[in-house]
Amino acid sequence: MVDQRKIRVILADDHQLFRDGVVSLLSDAGQVEVVAAVSSGNELLESLESVQVDVALVDVALGEMSGIEATRLIGEMFPDVRVLILSMHNSEEFVQKAIQAGARGYLPKDTDKEVLLKAISDIYLGHMYFDPHIAGMLVNSLIKTNENKKAAESKMDLLTSRELEVVQLVAEGYINKEIADKLHISVRTVDSHKNNIINKLKLKTSVDIVKFAIKNGLIKL
Repeated sequence: MVDQRKIRVILADDHQLFRDGVVSLLSDAGQVEVVAAVSSGNELLESLESVQVDVALVDVALGEMSGIEATRLIGEMFPDVRVLILSMHNSEEFVQKAIQAGARGYLPKDTDKEVLLKAISDIYLGHMYFDPHIAGMLVNSLIKTNENKKAAESKMDLLTSRELEVVQLVAEGYINKEIADKLHISVRTVDSHKNNIINKLKLKTSVDIVKFAIKNGLIKL
């Protein structure tokens, strides 16, 4: 339950009609007070210097400064302000970048009033809030990432410690003779290891070994 003080909200969107619509929508909401409505990221940051705000409703597209960049700067400059992204850009890429920047929630612009108020309230109380479709997309992405990680770990288990050393050295750009010298083995043995690696991992060329090493964090770029 939200305390008696109204939740102070600022809205940042580069479309006047949308800003007016949201302000009108929230004007009769007893628990929320829209303290400012701005059209750019720079105006948003400037307003936060002088206006006390609890929750910022921010669009992704804000002209010169994106809403995601503005979110990151808010986290650095105004850590007590919680950001809720309200945008028509709802791809996984945008959502992930917004979360990484510090957004506490993400809603599409066609969200109805009750959901928007619930999101504002939850975020004000320190929780996170995502549109169900977006939340499902994030969960599916997490599941896929975990499955890929398990598959990669399973492939790594197929290789011996010496083969992993060879993979790393190949990925670092060493030729067979240099690998042989570093590991104190013959060039023929290096060839044998590389063939075993390619066969075990179902690869085709040494370039695929490099890709495998990068994908699985065996070398740093």
